[in-house]
Amino acid sequence: MTIFWFCIPAFGHTNPTIEVVRELVRRGHQIRYYSFADFREKIEGAGADFVPCDAYLPGLDAQAEARLRRVSTTEMSVQAFETTRRMDGMLADDVSRYRPDLIVSDSACFWGKLTAEKFRLPLVCSTTTFAFNQYSSQYMKYSPAELADMILGLPRLNRALAKLRPLGYRVKSALDLVRNQNDTNTIVYTSARFQPCAETFDAAHYRFVGPSVKPTEPDRAGNPRPRIYISLGTVVNSHPEFYKNCIAALRDENVDVLISCGRAFDPAVLAPLPENVRVEPYVDQMRVLARSDLFITHCGMNSASEGLYLGVPELLFPLSGEQQAVARRVCEMGAGRMLTKAEAAQPEAIRRSVRELLSDERARSAAAQMRQDFLSCSGPSGAADFIESLLP
Repeated sequence: MTIFWFCIPAFGHTNPTIEVVRELVRRGHQIRYYSFADFREKIEGAGADFVPCDAYLPGLDAQAEARLRRVSTTEMSVQAFETTRRMDGMLADDVSRYRPDLIVSDSACFWGKLTAEKFRLPLVCSTTTFAFNQYSSQYMKYSPAELADMILGLPRLNRALAKLRPLGYRVKSALDLVRNQNDTNTIVYTSARFQPCAETFDAAHYRFVGPSVKPTEPDRAGNPRPRIYISLGTVVNSHPEFYKNCIAALRDENVDVLISCGRAFDPAVLAPLPENVRVEPYVDQMRVLARSDLFITHCGMNSASEGLYLGVPELLFPLSGEQQAVARRVCEMGAGRMLTKAEAAQPEAIRRSVRELLSDERARSAAAQMRQDFLSCSGPSGAADFIESLLP
């Protein structure tokens, strides 16, 4: 069978799909994975046919780039609709040529969802965040700036949508594409226990398969002193002041600190570094977390799940409404605690929170329980089973 797979250009949305793709290829299915150059090696390594889509991304002026860095929902949606318009001819040709039996699309990948709808193809939604409906959405807490962006951005969204309708895309609103629909077949890369309001999702259409990661065992027994890993993800991570506050908080503590800062800024701005702190643009996050005693994280779903999969308590500094939802749930599970913006600006508050979490046996126990919960899920094999069950 031939499956078209679509994802947005984000590590946190791509990484969880790789092991599912590998399993489907192992079972004999052909996967055409529509993605971007940064992910080519991972996708081809899983055995899929990589289809580059970089050329279809709209060019960004300085204002649009700044809005994306602020996680503007309006800007992300407008860019996604424009990408859909640009890809229309190519995707129409590919559907005609390869005749896919099914489409798997990331929940935030509008062009994948809209292609399935336009050509009346079976769709599986790949949800790498929590599944959000009218109940679980209450876990998100938007800032006044985020709310203003969504309200004031409606005219731009409507203009972008108007350009798609003549091409045969029958979409009413961006909300219809973003929100998880109860009758859409959906894979969610978390457990039913961790998913807020899991009981409100139709069990016939939803599979909570747990984090899709390579099996990894914790390896902390030989640590001479606590190891702390700090990362704000790979997308919106240009927060040098926060990293500087963490360094100031921990420079004289009996801990070893590793910071992964991505490519949003030059690590040299954090120099000079104390002996117990190391900064890298990128690391093998699973390998680092396996040896970490504490994870200071923005609480993106992928990062938070990887930390909990390895039983690591988390100090949470969410930067968006979606991350707020994940952070709230980690706290409810007892596996971490949240920093307010005021606390994140104070090295003493960060130091105090780190000391408390490192000595909190209940948090370690809760994180260990989350690891067992995730290990009990069906994982990539269960996701592949669900997709196969929907093939004609």
